[in-house]
Amino acid sequence: MLLNELGEAKRCETAVILTSDSLFMSSRFSYEDCKATADWLMAQTDVRPTVGIVCGSGLGGLADMLKDQVAFNYKDIPNFPQSTVHGHAGRLVFGTLRGRPCVCMQGRFHLYEGYPIQKITLPIRIFKLLGVETVMLTNAAGGLNQDFKVGDIMIIKDHLNMPGFAGNNPLSGPNDERFGVRFPCMSDAYDRELQQLAMDVGQELGYGDFLKEGVYCVLGGPSFETIAECRMLHKLGADAVGMSTVHEVIIARHCGMKVFALSLITNQAVTDYDSEEKANHEEVLQTGKQRAEQLERLVSTMVTKIEHNNNYA
Repeated sequence: MLLNELGEAKRCETAVILTSDSLFMSSRFSYEDCKATADWLMAQTDVRPTVGIVCGSGLGGLADMLKDQVAFNYKDIPNFPQSTVHGHAGRLVFGTLRGRPCVCMQGRFHLYEGYPIQKITLPIRIFKLLGVETVMLTNAAGGLNQDFKVGDIMIIKDHLNMPGFAGNNPLSGPNDERFGVRFPCMSDAYDRELQQLAMDVGQELGYGDFLKEGVYCVLGGPSFETIAECRMLHKLGADAVGMSTVHEVIIARHCGMKVFALSLITNQAVTDYDSEEKANHEEVLQTGKQRAEQLERLVSTMVTKIEHNNNYA
């Protein structure tokens, strides 16, 4: 009898702990938390951004293009996570890009850093509360499409959310209608008009030889993919693979913002057991450095076109 009572007490204790943890997790990333952070930022700067830009590994130079900058270290922003990855500066930069008010994340957050998925995507909800209407995301990715070369820029037209297949989705848990609906559509996750605009701008700039389009697959990381995994992902329809972006896209679309995203192909995924090639982070950063100026020019020119396009005014 005593053993049964002890067992029941232990189960109740576990249930209380789990319930408390669940409440704690949901309360840390609430609408009120995001609003408090957005209000704090707006009190520090007069810039009211309509475009939000997220910079991937080695691509933080986009933020340096902003004029009349007001920058904040992530560690100084209430409720904000901190970037722990080499190549991510960890700053939120406000300013104007060719006259358009923008906010730029110079470094992002990933599942492999140990953050809950809701914390990773919290900045995107803050973007929404700052007044952002269009989100532009960049990342460094491994090429799975054999027609891709290192240094190619891939406009993302769709994605495969592998962590989501296992239930790790940033929208898991209670839904707050102030952000968006319970079951948002993702068949139009990447704005088709912005994709076409990128292709047109790329042609104007003479980037036709290295501007591609394709499907991006996200994995949890931080280990790079095995040969078998690369082969499987390619067969599933992925053209490039990485460890970011998709979670942010889901939240941006949930909030009703338009999304454009691109991948810089920084290495070719290894699919041959006889190959001596090995993926490494330094190669990612080096390729980013080499192609960064052209990528920055593409995005900044797009921002100008968005400004003068009535569909996005």
